[in-house]
Amino acid sequence: MKITLIRHAEVEEAYHKKYNGHLDIGLSKKGYESAKKLAKHFNNINFESVFCSDLIRAKETIKYFGHTKDAIYTQRLREKSWGRHEGLSFDEITAQGEIEYKDFSQWINALDGEDYKSYTKRVEEFFLEFLPSLKQKNVLVVTHAGVIRVFIGIVLNLSLEEAFSISFPYAAYVIYDSQNKSFSETKNL
Repeated sequence: MKITLIRHAEVEEAYHKKYNGHLDIGLSKKGYESAKKLAKHFNNINFESVFCSDLIRAKETIKYFGHTKDAIYTQRLREKSWGRHEGLSFDEITAQGEIEYKDFSQWINALDGEDYKSYTKRVEEFFLEFLPSLKQKNVLVVTHAGVIRVFIGIVLNLSLEEAFSISFPYAAYVIYDSQNKSFSETKNL
């Protein structure tokens, strides 16, 4: 199976470099332009299934794709929830004085929202159990950077910190080949 994973296009500027999680935010003007470029690039590819996060930024990214009518929108592809820290930057969170950064794992676990183990399990089950059960050859997934990084980390056996240090810009994509358990080079149109 080949899985094409696309990160949603750029969000509104007020939400750059923030823990956006489950916030339902739209794309920026540049994001809409990137979404159109992605659609043009992928519209001639026949995907047997199309899955998309149910959050607006992902839905707006896939909006121009010819595959939209066949897309299945799901919470399973949402970014990790950061609870009351959603919409805040690292500096805004630390300025509250409640959480101090000691190391990456401590920081991730100190933030509110979805437990990291539950989040990782959700990503693992979707990509390594549910999708393979479909027995399809070519699948498209439009989701979030965190979901993609966690999946890459699971497959490549990376630490949490290593996975989250992977650069994955807005509107970038990577293709996972399950037969070889390998990822193509990340591309950005």
